[in-house]
Amino acid sequence: MHGRPNTQSIGDTHASHPNRWRILGVLVLALLVTSIDHTIINVAMPRLVGDLGASSAQLQWIVASYTIVFAGLLLTAGSVGDRFSRRHALLAGLLTFLGGSVVAATAGSTTALIVGRCVMGVGGALIMPTTLSILVNVFGDPRERAKAIAGWTAASGAGIALGPIVGGALMRSFSWSSVFWINVPLLVAAFIGALHLVPDSRDPHATRLDPIGAGLSIAAISTLVYAIIQAPEHGWTSTSSVVNFAIGAALAVVFVGWEMRRDDPMLDMTLFRNRSFSAGSIALALLFFAMAGTVFLQAQYLQFVLEYTPLAAGFALVPAAIGMLLGTGAGAHLAEMHGGRIAVTAGTLIAAAGVAVQAAFVDGGSYVPTGVGLLLFGLGAGIAMPPATEMIMATLPPARAGVGSAVNDTVREFGGALGVAVIGSIAATRYATSMRSELDRFPNLTGTDRSMLVDNVGAAIHTGRSLGAQGADIAAVARAAFVDSMHSSLWIAAGLAVCAAAVTFTQLPRQAANHAAHGGHGNHSSHGAVAHGHHLPNVATFEAAPSTEVWPS
Repeated sequence: MHGRPNTQSIGDTHASHPNRWRILGVLVLALLVTSIDHTIINVAMPRLVGDLGASSAQLQWIVASYTIVFAGLLLTAGSVGDRFSRRHALLAGLLTFLGGSVVAATAGSTTALIVGRCVMGVGGALIMPTTLSILVNVFGDPRERAKAIAGWTAASGAGIALGPIVGGALMRSFSWSSVFWINVPLLVAAFIGALHLVPDSRDPHATRLDPIGAGLSIAAISTLVYAIIQAPEHGWTSTSSVVNFAIGAALAVVFVGWEMRRDDPMLDMTLFRNRSFSAGSIALALLFFAMAGTVFLQAQYLQFVLEYTPLAAGFALVPAAIGMLLGTGAGAHLAEMHGGRIAVTAGTLIAAAGVAVQAAFVDGGSYVPTGVGLLLFGLGAGIAMPPATEMIMATLPPARAGVGSAVNDTVREFGGALGVAVIGSIAATRYATSMRSELDRFPNLTGTDRSMLVDNVGAAIHTGRSLGAQGADIAAVARAAFVDSMHSSLWIAAGLAVCAAAVTFTQLPRQAANHAAHGGHGNHSSHGAVAHGHHLPNVATFEAAPSTEVWPS
């Protein structure tokens, strides 16, 4: 991210570590924990409503607080790893995540639970960028690196899809705290593996830390997401909502201005002039927006509307994980044959179709539209994410892999945070509006009961059990209102996925298929340049010291 250009990029060849595949196993395990925790909490939401009395806004904060902190700290965490030690950053992240998991598991209130999730977000921010930056440094061969990145991407996406499955299995026999206790053995195993296998690396020309930029990015993201979450309660056009949106937007503008003035910015804004970087980032952000928002609603739909047990609800999301795994292999082949532009565009269109199937056909009585939609979405996301990730990472030299990984991860996490906030808030607004109208049919309800019934579908069903004969009718009304709110919310997610496809098709540079597709391997450096879009028009290059890593045998 210095100003002087150099032709070295992550697409070039450097020495590979002899234990690279075992190291990849450790990195994937660490990444899986952070990914699973994005969604494992979703199946515990009914228990949180009953045990902690969580409101709709509190449920959203329990889910989003982890992602907000995660996204806000990624750039700083990536820079810290590049500057000091990627291995030490990974180890510190694993320990921090472990501490946050214990705090969340022992929480006696929603406030304590949110605090624990925030601490976990700090740990996740240290873990995620270092796993990808270590990966691109230990895999020197571009062909092997592409396979490793595909595996890393599959683990990230599959973890999000597998979260509800693991959570559902735990909810069958244990309390909601088990979704956090399960992290402990996984984190300990990852820590031991990292301690013994992962080599140390850092950027010999790392930029200075940017605490002001970090603070501005955290404040901007947190304020904007807070405004979106609170808008249904206060009104989207209320004074408080407008003020919150204005403050968040102003902080974002100040952050951009601050970074542009620095000689060594935490986030080099000129990166966004690179079409591969900017279009790939948009595709990932919108895919994770749609994924996080859809899973957030589906977890409630399956349990509150279809009345599945937590375990059944978890397994009902298996098609998304299956589609993700199938799509990763298909996407790698498609990118090799026709280039990343075609693979990313095709994947986002298939993902959009998956959301559209759910938006059009979910009726509150059948699982089929949900299963088909999740399978298509997972397939599309699996096809699109690996080539999009490679395009982003190929714009930076290996020495700056931590910051490159952090940028890649930030757009994904920011998209996921906004997905939960926007999709959840739109659904909550539509649900509350519908319920207020429908509850006019029940004049004997108290003001307190009405307030609880319009807050969220879980609270409505829970409250309806204490309302005698009319409780069943109120529960049916609540389920219908929730299904109606899902339709409008998911159409928005589908529309944004289509927009992502349009952006990638029109903005990503046209790429030749990889040499391997034509039977010729050539030298690895040349292959890597083609595979990653290197030496294409409008691809930025940055200063990097030549790779001098010599791995022990």
